[in-house]
Amino acid sequence: QVQLVESGGGLVQPGGSLRLSCAASGFTFSTYAMSWYRQAPGKERELVAHITSIGGRTEYANSVKGRFTISRDNAKNTVYLQMNSLQPEDTAVYSCKADWLLRSYWGQGTQVTVSS
Repeated sequence: QVQLVESGGGLVQPGGSLRLSCAASGFTFSTYAMSWYRQAPGKERELVAHITSIGGRTEYANSVKGRFTISRDNAKNTVYLQMNSLQPEDTAVYSCKADWLLRSYWGQGTQVTVSS
């Protein structure tokens, strides 16, 4: 049974930090590219960060470059999103996604709220 379970979301003040985790099971995690997406109320889902399966090359949305860092630990079947200097516009549900060829899996998401 494939599972992607996100954790680490919550309420944080502007300028604060959070680290999201996405624990995978039920598939060969190391062969899948992993991504973090977010969706704010009333907005379309957007790609935040991506990391390849081999080599660990990363890509980021312009809005988060220099503030967010995606990483993966294949031994733990987990992908992370370190989020620093959070701003109210970062408020959204953050979901992880796994991709390999034509297969893709989604997690349920975790809420991140940035507010004073």
